[in-house]
Amino acid sequence: MNSRKTPVVLYGVPFSQPVRAVMWLMLYKQLPFEMVLINPGSKGENGSRNPAYLAKNPGGTIPMIEELETGFVLAEAHPIMCYLSNRHGWSDVYPADFQARANVDWYLHYHHRTVREASVGLVAPKIRKDLDISEATQQAAQATLARALTAIDTGWLANSRFLAGDALSLADFAAYVEIGQLQPGFTNVYDFAPYPNVQRWLETMKGVDGHDTVHEVLAKLGDISHEAPTMDTIRDANKSALRALKAKLAEFG
Repeated sequence: MNSRKTPVVLYGVPFSQPVRAVMWLMLYKQLPFEMVLINPGSKGENGSRNPAYLAKNPGGTIPMIEELETGFVLAEAHPIMCYLSNRHGWSDVYPADFQARANVDWYLHYHHRTVREASVGLVAPKIRKDLDISEATQQAAQATLARALTAIDTGWLANSRFLAGDALSLADFAAYVEIGQLQPGFTNVYDFAPYPNVQRWLETMKGVDGHDTVHEVLAKLGDISHEAPTMDTIRDANKSALRALKAKLAEFG
């Protein structure tokens, strides 16, 4: 079956870190898809808490994908990336070798309550005021992130180019959308000076095809280290990201 004739629908918003991971993988592998905007936490017509969306995804999370030909639906970024890799034979980013694949899975499982805290501790408090994240929660998340970055810098990246070895994998897509968003040039809310291997990896990841398209939303959002962005700024950043995505997808033919 030719996957190019059976497009995938991706539900979410470009600003979402897990959504960006899935977007990036599909762009990198040149898999055509359609993006449908879903507002996280909203009960409105295009909201993740709308009954129609919940009927497909009871957890009410983004991202979610839907295959138009089969009707298959799947939510959560890491299962989506693993499924797409299995379905399309993307063994370059999700190895067929059991041990090599296990190393990728190792990071993907580690990610959730460690590196994912980058958003909880540093980005969400400025962007999602509605979440009312307490100062104590932010500080705890920042401490967790610092421990994770130390582990990555002195462990995973100490002797390899990428997180699961010397080849790009799903682990890198998942990690970068969280860690990379903190850099100068994007939100500029973290100092990576203590982590030389992480800095080297960040620069390498900037050269991966699709990086600039996927991170257009952050480039337009800009530095939030001193002042939180307005809702108009966030909306404009998402609109710019969708235009960049449409242009990139058009290249696939």
